[in-house]
Order: sequence, then C-alpha cells, then structure tokens
Amino acid sequence: MTVLTLAHLSDPHLGPLPPLRLHQLAGKRAIGYLNWKRGRHAIHRRDVLDALVADIKAQSPDHIAVTGDLINLALPDEFTQARAWLSEVGAPYDVTLVPGNHDAYVRPTQKQISEWEDYMRGDSVREGTPLSFPFLRRRGPLTLIGASSSVPTRPFMATGRLGPKQLDALDRGLSQLESDPNFRVLLIHHPLSSKDSHKRLTDADALLDLLKRRGVNLILHGHDHIHSTMWFDGPQGRIPAIGVPSASAMPHRHYPPAAYNLFTITPDGNGWRCEQRVRGFADQAAIKRKEISELQRTQLI
Repeated sequence: MTVLTLAHLSDPHLGPLPPLRLHQLAGKRAIGYLNWKRGRHAIHRRDVLDALVADIKAQSPDHIAVTGDLINLALPDEFTQARAWLSEVGAPYDVTLVPGNHDAYVRPTQKQISEWEDYMRGDSVREGTPLSFPFLRRRGPLTLIGASSSVPTRPFMATGRLGPKQLDALDRGLSQLESDPNFRVLLIHHPLSSKDSHKRLTDADALLDLLKRRGVNLILHGHDHIHSTMWFDGPQGRIPAIGVPSASAMPHRHYPPAAYNLFTITPDGNGWRCEQRVRGFADQAAIKRKEISELQRTQLI
C-alpha cells in the first residue's frame, strides 16, 4: 500500500526587508512599508519560520507545498532572498510553489517571479519556456495543480484573480485527469470563499462552478493567516479546502501562531483516505521555547 505525506505551509513573509531607495516607496509600497515598520516586522519572524521548516524536515514528507506570499513589498532584492530560502526548504523537484498577492505587490516587478520558476514549472514544460499557470506536476500517486491568483492591486486591496485564460486551461487540464487514478491537489493562494471583499478571489464563483464539474480531491491555500477548513461541491462529493496560518507568525489579535499542515494520503479501495495533522506553536510561550507540537488530527476523506 502506497502511503504519501504532503506538507503544506504558506505566507512566510520573509524578513527583514532589504535596504531600499526612496523612489521604491511610491504608491502601494509606501503603505506596505509603513505597515511593516509599525508592526508586521515584529509579527513575522525568521527564527519562527526556521524552526517550523526544521520541524517539517524532521517529519520527512514526500513533498512540500508552499501557497504564496514569500515576500512583502515585491522589492527586487526580496525575490533573490526568497529564492535562497526556497533552496533551504528543498530542491525544486521536492517543493511546489504558487505565488501570492504580496509576490505581485506592484506591477513593475511582477516578472521577477520568474526567479522562482523552477518551483512552479510543470512536468511537461521545458526549461527556458516562459512561466505559465496552471501547471501540473506528478509525484508518484500525487498530482499537484498549481494556479496563480497573484495579481497587482490598488492600495488597501489584497484581492486575487485567475482570469478567463487560466480558468479555461484549468478546465481543460482537469477534464484530462478525470480518469486518472492519482490524488489531485489544487494549490492556490486565495481562499475560495471570503467574508472580506478587499481580500477575496474575485472570480471564485467561476472556479467553484468548474470544480463542481471537474473536481479535485483537496484544495490548499493561504492568505488569511488562520486555520481554516471549508467544503465545496465536487462531482462525486464534497471537496475539503484547507488554509493555514502564516509560517512565520507570532500570535496577534485573532491570528494564531505559526503552523503547517501535514497530510497522510493512502489508497482506500477505489478511492483515497486523507488524514490532516496540524503541527505548530501552541502559544507565545511555545515559540520562546521553540516547541512545536501536534495541534490537531482530522480525517478528511
């Protein structure tokens, strides 16, 4: 019996910010910079992130999924720093990434995301081919489908969008997988349902209609910085969509401390059994001791 483990972390918001010049603080970046200096720099800590990644590696997962927001203001040097961090997490074959809204914070540097393309390249795409979404990766009995909801937005907005072209490609790709026996996981940064209009996926209804017809086994996302489980209609039952706190976060207000998901995926007759374990810091005292523990265990499928 093949047993596969998939780790999921999100929203590392790598710090500290690199040195920046005054002209780089135009527009939306100025607001983001003020937010970072006024508090976010104390919330997102590299030592917390490093401890979490070390614990992930200690669990020896078969694959690691990262659902975006590696950086903060999309400064050019942030992309290079994030590429170095990705190499610490694992090799491109063993780690799959989709970008978040902070990774496309402003339009001028949006193309720099190609620095991470080794972690976002589909199996059938040759090296040197321009980056495109959605992409598909097979790792044993696991099929990972990476979608990008990462788009630049105006100040005070953190919405995401797939767009008709990506939705059409996703529809075609999933239709070709309908008879595929693999366990299918959709990776996306934004949750498929949100109460906050300024943080929502604007074409979520179109994606949900698509998934109702085509289906996947599991959806993983970030963005909200909270533990989250939602269920959506699929062609053969309900699909779990799982969110996770920021991988570098101190607890603050209603946001929990850093954690990650670990999924154990096992064949079960003609289907699959999937168990979710949540590992992370229980509170601020646990962060001080660098004490990571199992917080929750749930049978999803």
